Amino acid sequence: MPAALIHWISRYGAGALFGLLTLGVFGLPVPDETLLTFAGVLVREGQIHFLTAWVAAALGSMCGISLSYTLGRTAGVTLVMRYGRWVHLTPAHLRRVEQWMEHAGKWTLTFGYFVPGVRHLTAIVAGSSALPPRIFMMFAYAGAAMWSLTFITLGWYVGEEWEAVLRTVHRHVAAITIVTGTIAVGYAIVHVMMRRR
Repeated sequence: MPAALIHWISRYGAGALFGLLTLGVFGLPVPDETLLTFAGVLVREGQIHFLTAWVAAALGSMCGISLSYTLGRTAGVTLVMRYGRWVHLTPAHLRRVEQWMEHAGKWTLTFGYFVPGVRHLTAIVAGSSALPPRIFMMFAYAGAAMWSLTFITLGWYVGEEWEAVLRTVHRHVAAITIVTGTIAVGYAIVHVMMRRR
């Protein structure tokens, strides 16, 4: 993690954690899990209170994902209409995504936080597919609270070994993501083939 980020978190505590996570969850290149885990280390060392760190992190994550949702809600359809054909996206695709979000897709707002890159996209897709704000907040905000609590607790538990442990966690998450993605793609292919028959 860049030394500047460590300095900001160490010096400004909850305020820095809130601001950086707002930017990171929105999509800027901020090492979100690293910040959360390091905040847990600061909790262990007594430099910040556990509840303060968790509330700041959860609220920052909620603000960041809400900005992404608002972007998707206000500009998502326009972007699909204007540029979608270049990446084979059509209004029909958007309607299908909307139906998917209404059923199982909204759970990605909760658990997508744990997959780097996914949390930046789920809210934009949710917004552009017109997922109702109440449903968005219910699933996305629960995910923000759970995700921030998980990594702050991890940092508090492992202490000085946090960097090595976090690398291991990232490797496992990447492996699970690849396996899950492969299964999902395989299921989609089989489903399409069966429909054609």
